[in-house]
Amino acid sequence: MPESQSGRLTRAEIYQQPETWPETVARVRRAGLRDLAPPVLTGAGTSAYAAQAVEAGWPGSRAVPSTELFLDFGRYLAQEGLVVSLARSGDSPESLAVVSRIQRALPRVRHVALVANPDGKLAQWPGVEAILLDPRSNDRSLVMTSSFTNLVLAGLALARPEEVERALPVLCQSVREALPRLDEEAAGWAGRDPERVVALASPALMGAAREACLKILEMTAGRVAVLAETYLGLRHGPMSFLRRETLVLCFVSSDPALRRYELDLVRELRAKNLGRPIALGVADDAPFEGELATPASQLPDRLRTPAEIVFAQLLGWHLSRRFGLDPDHPSPARVITRVVEGVRIYED
Repeated sequence: MPESQSGRLTRAEIYQQPETWPETVARVRRAGLRDLAPPVLTGAGTSAYAAQAVEAGWPGSRAVPSTELFLDFGRYLAQEGLVVSLARSGDSPESLAVVSRIQRALPRVRHVALVANPDGKLAQWPGVEAILLDPRSNDRSLVMTSSFTNLVLAGLALARPEEVERALPVLCQSVREALPRLDEEAAGWAGRDPERVVALASPALMGAAREACLKILEMTAGRVAVLAETYLGLRHGPMSFLRRETLVLCFVSSDPALRRYELDLVRELRAKNLGRPIALGVADDAPFEGELATPASQLPDRLRTPAEIVFAQLLGWHLSRRFGLDPDHPSPARVITRVVEGVRIYED
């Protein structure tokens, strides 16, 4: 593929995100599912991290990866309850196994699915109330970018419809206006050829931190080592992962009470000459090497994931290109695939 065409799909899908979000939220609103009980939120890979981000905004909910839930759903569900599945394709074996196994064993459990692909099996599964996202969010690239942020927003719109409606203009405008700067910054940091990247977040943004690491890992085909951790958890062993040149993506909380603990950790890293920290949020007076705050950074943390993940998506894209890979298909040996393969579901 010509260099100019490498990663074309992924780049377009990153840039289109703020244009897709209003339609996805509108589709959730039109579905009319209100006052839902706290669910088990589930998905695989990136969709599992989307579920984790939704959990932060849905009191009483629990995010359990479908790769775990289908193996032991009895730990998380009673005879009645709600499962909300999040999926791009809706064709992964684990996503389908979750629904089919729970339907057989616990027939009174309700199933709702947030799906980007209208033609996938999950979107058409009997007994599943499917809400389809903006069709543009069915990413054609191997890596999930706009599908991730749309899944997060759809889940949050189920949990907090009025709050999401109010926040949506800020989210869309913030990302739309920040994209050129985020792209330029991502290219600059990728140009330093980091061998390691750490993403730090407090719990409400931990889904974003884990997804940031996955995007970099996927698009570089594992050439960049990654670690996602909480700020306070980093001291308990994982700090040994850091080197002087390690890039540290700091998802900085909008809550001042949390932020003081986060900034203390950043100051400690600087005192120990560990890492190059970048603030994804308001840096206050902490010694970051870069600050990428937007108006969306002032929103409650539970709403910020769609906006704050964009820099990491672009960073992964630029790193992929520096390694001579195609971000659309960064696994030429098919170590990973767009829809997971090789999973055998054993019938009980």
